[in-house]
Amino acid sequence: MTTPRPSTDNLVEFRDVSFTIDSGPPIIDRLNLSVAQGETLVLLGESGCGKTTTLRLVNRLLTPTLGDVVVEGKATTDWDVIRLRRRTGYVIQEAGLFPHFTVAENVGLVPSLEKWDDAQVRARVSEMLSLVGLDATRFADRYPRELSGGQRQRVGVARALAADPPLLLMDEPFGALDPLTRASLQKEFAELRTRLGKTVIFVTHDVREALMLGSRIALMDKGRIVVLETPAGFAKADNQLARSYLATLEGGLVFAP
Repeated sequence: MTTPRPSTDNLVEFRDVSFTIDSGPPIIDRLNLSVAQGETLVLLGESGCGKTTTLRLVNRLLTPTLGDVVVEGKATTDWDVIRLRRRTGYVIQEAGLFPHFTVAENVGLVPSLEKWDDAQVRARVSEMLSLVGLDATRFADRYPRELSGGQRQRVGVARALAADPPLLLMDEPFGALDPLTRASLQKEFAELRTRLGKTVIFVTHDVREALMLGSRIALMDKGRIVVLETPAGFAKADNQLARSYLATLEGGLVFAP
């Protein structure tokens, strides 16, 4: 396993973090991990390995039992939780849109809460929808139920980016989509990530997606990181779990640009 990056340019750090529920076994077990500004770190692993729990510790949906999660140089427990979450874009499977809000209201939610004026919010909504490939004149007044799954995910990404947060958390955002739509959105996200230079923590159980999108891949097992490598390094890892993932691939490896 590679050594975590030095702390000088890290946006997120896990410092000896554990998380348990009641007296059960640790879900996260003494985790040390750093995420540098501008990188896409993929958390890869099977269901129950702790990857989504790790993600939720970053925006304080969960609080560590032991240790500190540090965001922008400050422990999450020292942040005002609302301010922390507004500094952190969050995209989940099925987008998590408010069904009674229009697309424009969903995308403009955080800027509105941040007291942007109406003209700024409208301009930002249009800009963000265009960024994710949706025409504001066609989609702004629609409701989530009127969109396809792929369109809802695009709106979810637009909403997460609307207030220009430095950090984007993505929890299997493309997992529920059909294979063709999923492949299309993966490609679009890879291009978008490169253009925007955001720091991204991305959860997946799909090794092809991890290789395509990640600057580094953290393979998790039982609450610990067992491999931490670039995509090229991951492809050469001796770890048996990593080899098992790689054995599922067909048609060769595709690495992040």
